[in-house]
Amino acid sequence: MSAPLVSVCMTTYNHEEYLAQAIESVLAQQTSFGVELLLGEDCSTDTTPAICRAYAEQYPERVRIITSEHNVGWRENYRRTIASARGKYVAMCDGDDLWSDTDKLQVQTEWLEAHPECGMCYTRSERVDEAQGIRSIYPPQGGHEDFSSMLRLNTAENCTTVARKGLIEQYYTEVRPDLHPEWLTDDLPMWLWFAANSQIKFIDRITAVHRIVTGSVSHGRDLRKRIAFCDSLYEIMLWFNERYGNNKERYSILRRAHREAMWALAIEGSLRELCRRWWSDVHRTPRLLLCPDALKIVIKKRLLKL
Repeated sequence: MSAPLVSVCMTTYNHEEYLAQAIESVLAQQTSFGVELLLGEDCSTDTTPAICRAYAEQYPERVRIITSEHNVGWRENYRRTIASARGKYVAMCDGDDLWSDTDKLQVQTEWLEAHPECGMCYTRSERVDEAQGIRSIYPPQGGHEDFSSMLRLNTAENCTTVARKGLIEQYYTEVRPDLHPEWLTDDLPMWLWFAANSQIKFIDRITAVHRIVTGSVSHGRDLRKRIAFCDSLYEIMLWFNERYGNNKERYSILRRAHREAMWALAIEGSLRELCRRWWSDVHRTPRLLLCPDALKIVIKKRLLKL
């Protein structure tokens, strides 16, 4: 197969329930250029490997499997899949998400081709919370296109992005996310780096479906894992704020992290956990003593439990 213009990177692990639909949504793309689909399969324990093999055999010129004999973990799987991309541009779509617009790649790639100063573009998505049966549009308002705004709220859903591969490689060289095992995601730091080092474009169009799957680290039932994941996001923000934002947003980020943890612990955690977290946050940031958010949250949530 001649070198494609766009490489679609789809990392997958135990996604047997969703993977075929995700793959089909990529194969359904209508483009005037070559597209390859890379399936980063990390030794799943369900039928995910068989699904990947079936599509690779059916579409040998369009689908490639990136895997190994042993599980390498989400970060290395993500990295090796992107490293195998041959396209000028890389599009992301995890194995439990899907694309709902067959013109997605054509629209976004045309924009990047016409605007060489733009490093990445993204669109709106439809979020589907499977546990609660709730659908919503993200971002609900406008998408952000500058570093300061993205630092306050990342509006780039991973499954909606298309970026220049050369800049993705530059991100990995400069940031070295492999040296940050405390970072529990690789998409937030990547898009923050793009916002700090290139122009990014928000295209007001719904092109993808992002599933919020029960049991995921960010939306699972384990309270402590959810808090740890949120804390990881805020630590990423602090790191980028220090290096690219002159630390302007430090207190704002710490306050948001404090509010989110206190909110979760007030309703689901024990009083001891709540007090321990409050003390830890105040010890780190004494200025939070002047912030009434925590007290208001505790009172409100405790009253709701009565």
